Amino acid sequence: MGIGLTALDETYREEIHQVLDRLRSAAPVHEDTELGRIIVTRHDDVRGLLRNRDWGVDPRKSTPDSYIRLITGTSTEEDLADYQPSMLFLDDPDHKRLRALVSQAFNPRAIEDMRARTEEITAALLDEVVDRDEIDFIADFAGPLPTLVIADMLGVALEDRDDFKRWSDDLIFGFDPMRDEETSARIEVSGDAMRAYFDATIAARRANPADDLISDLIRAQESDDGLSDAEIMSMCTLLLIAGNVTTTDLVGNGLYALLTNPDQLAKLQANPELIENAVEEMLRFDSPVTDSGRIPFSDSEIGGCPIKKGRSATTSLAAANHDPSVYPNPHRFDIEREDTHHQSFGGGIHMCLGAPLARLEAQIGINAFLARFPNVRVSDTPGKRRHLPSFRGFETLPVRL
Repeated sequence: MGIGLTALDETYREEIHQVLDRLRSAAPVHEDTELGRIIVTRHDDVRGLLRNRDWGVDPRKSTPDSYIRLITGTSTEEDLADYQPSMLFLDDPDHKRLRALVSQAFNPRAIEDMRARTEEITAALLDEVVDRDEIDFIADFAGPLPTLVIADMLGVALEDRDDFKRWSDDLIFGFDPMRDEETSARIEVSGDAMRAYFDATIAARRANPADDLISDLIRAQESDDGLSDAEIMSMCTLLLIAGNVTTTDLVGNGLYALLTNPDQLAKLQANPELIENAVEEMLRFDSPVTDSGRIPFSDSEIGGCPIKKGRSATTSLAAANHDPSVYPNPHRFDIEREDTHHQSFGGGIHMCLGAPLARLEAQIGINAFLARFPNVRVSDTPGKRRHLPSFRGFETLPVRL
């Protein structure tokens, strides 16, 4: 089905679970010959595959015609020779080494220490829109919030937030296998700008270390942890992009789910302490990341279907999160659902490093927004979903305050 199973297709974009329900029922392990991948949609198959250490993520271990080579721009051997993957596309031992260097910044204690600062940033953003009747929730709140939080963690200038947001929004379209020349050019320009920015920032921190994550990475390099300048640059870029777009989508999707399910909105407003469970249900109900990828290191099988070494498999996180064999009435948004476990942060050794921070930002951001604007409602102008495979979120989401 090719792009019919991506957000480039309008039906999939607007009615994602109608499409995935049919696929899960008819072909839970589906061969997508157009895009060179196997698509896995059952909850238990997805969960097992994400945790299987005999599968990896490095496109250099995949076949040239695979989907993962397509989205990473490594379809030719020439492209592959120049490829320098971020931690997102590395297997152990390199993945383990890089993840260990930043994991302390995202442990529960470190994230809890960020609560007060996140509340300050949230309050400041709300102050900026308090006198307006209508806003674009994405541009005015859900977008800036995670951008400012991760910028604060990295120790980069908060006044550059518009640049960070623009670069991140452009670079994430590297995941679009059908991107046109204009989009590719925009990605290149923003990539060059971000690299130049971090190159200057890394040099400044090396001369004058501070109490921030970039300085910590430089100290790790100088302690002979084998971290190169290119890896520091890649890590900063990955954290800014990953800490920006996906959390924006979580907050945007979460508010939209509340506004279109007024009984659940009223329940949360009456009982703000439900926010932790509500955010988990938001993640399950409308996952910001709809699918992830894996590559078998040797001939394998999924759900009884044989898979050759090097094939690209797409695990549909969105489909897994709505599997009726696991979740009663899966298409109902219920912030008091007893079992809100989900696959939205992936699993196994590649479990999303920033999950605790994303949860914190969503819990603080959504509750604070509702407390400040208790009468918020969707605008007469409909929101617009982003046209980007593997990610699900709003490009615009007008709301009345």
